[in-house]
Amino acid sequence: MSDITTQLGAFAPVIYSALKALIFLVIGYIIASWVSRSIRRRVLKNPQLDDTLGSFFASIAKWLILAVVIIAILQLFGFQATSLVAVLGAATLAIGLALQGTLADIAAGVMLIVFRPFKLGQYIDIGGTAGTVKDLNLFITELVTPDNVQIVMPNGKVWGSIITNYSAHDTRRVDVTFGIDYGDDADKAMAIIVKWATADSRVMGDPEPWVRVVNLNDSSVDLGVRIWCKASDYWELKFAMLQGVKEAFDKNGISIPYPHQVEIRRDA
Repeated sequence: MSDITTQLGAFAPVIYSALKALIFLVIGYIIASWVSRSIRRRVLKNPQLDDTLGSFFASIAKWLILAVVIIAILQLFGFQATSLVAVLGAATLAIGLALQGTLADIAAGVMLIVFRPFKLGQYIDIGGTAGTVKDLNLFITELVTPDNVQIVMPNGKVWGSIITNYSAHDTRRVDVTFGIDYGDDADKAMAIIVKWATADSRVMGDPEPWVRVVNLNDSSVDLGVRIWCKASDYWELKFAMLQGVKEAFDKNGISIPYPHQVEIRRDA
């Protein structure tokens, strides 16, 4: 019994240090999370600051605090500061070689913050993957698709891809093509389209609505329509124009041709 007590007494300092390290780690994580959230909240309350900056710097602050906590924990186990610097230097080199992609993601994240090709809440397309920007931190960019699917992309891939920002400007142009029959009056059809466009308050008067014959297809005369609107009205206006012009064509005897199939039979 005395031997067991002696062995437990020998491990007591180690157990004590481990408990302290665990407590420090938990407290440090709580503090890091609190600081990160505080930075985000302060940026959101300040209209002069971009939300993307808040997300990025909140991520940096959290990882820096956790790094300081880990160094303090290592000192609890007897590691000296000078030794830690040497170990961290060697570890940084080894980790840098092993995690070149991760370091590239960090560098790409910095470039995204500096050049600001997009902001939080904007709808973008990254190399064929489209969605609304939900988060940008040290390592990843998070998008949410219109059907509420989460997409997580490494910053390195984002920075190395073509970025199309649909929300960068306040206005957008709606382009639609309507096909009419060769027997219909093209001028009348164009006048119907212009009348519908000018009647919708979402359509901007400057630039004025543009309607022209853009193509002569095998079975239709194509009318190209270009109207400008606020970026937030783009999709609703496009859908409304498709339906509204179709209904106006029906009322005025303008037909929209569609493919026909002819069946030829040979009797025996």
